[in-house]
Amino acid sequence: MESNPNDYHISFFKPTTDSARRNRNMVVQFVLIWAVAIFGFQILLKVMEKPTPQPAWNTYKSVWGEIEAGSTDPGLLKKASQSALSVLGKVAIDPEHRNALDNMISWSAFNIAEGDQKALLMQKLESFESIAAITDDPRDEEYRAAKNELIPLLQEIYGLAPSDVRAKIAAVEISSSLMQSFSDENREIFRDAMDLYLIHNRSVLTDTRFLGFPFHYFYTAVFLLILFVGLCWLYCVRTDMFNKKYGVED
Repeated sequence: MESNPNDYHISFFKPTTDSARRNRNMVVQFVLIWAVAIFGFQILLKVMEKPTPQPAWNTYKSVWGEIEAGSTDPGLLKKASQSALSVLGKVAIDPEHRNALDNMISWSAFNIAEGDQKALLMQKLESFESIAAITDDPRDEEYRAAKNELIPLLQEIYGLAPSDVRAKIAAVEISSSLMQSFSDENREIFRDAMDLYLIHNRSVLTDTRFLGFPFHYFYTAVFLLILFVGLCWLYCVRTDMFNKKYGVED
């Protein structure tokens, strides 16, 4: 029996046998399924997403207009500061945004505190800053003691409950050098930061929970992995079927 030269010629893009063509078409089909599963879902997320503000943003927005107009009412400044501290509690914050947020809470604390409270704030803050300037270890006893003295005072100034962790955040973010003024430049950066960190795109795909996970997380982290393994298994099964059909032997 004479051998056909094409029996040993393998080309994915220009297959020369029915078996090779079937294999190529199957690979293309599976790649398309995989691409649609990944990119189709991402497109669907973008189409369905809707900017949704967090409660902290709504609180900030309800008072910011009056603050921008020049009001230094303690009640308004407390609400704005509480919202700013919610942002400062996040993991990744741009340094420029952090500086503007620090400026806002420092300036607010200075304007909220009155009389003896303001003098006590400056005393405890400067003491803490002097210790923080010479140690990088937050476990240092002097550092912790100075910080713990500052926290209850900040809870009172910002109107935070004793169990609210934002007072601990405030103790390391507030700065005596940022108290005297809140510049127009930092006000603009502050507004951008509040919108950036407190407004998130959400939809039914992110709000729905499936097997205890947000659906979009389950889909991308679990389902797509299962789908990939399933496609690999199906490829092997169908390849064996085609090999038997066309008499191909390994």
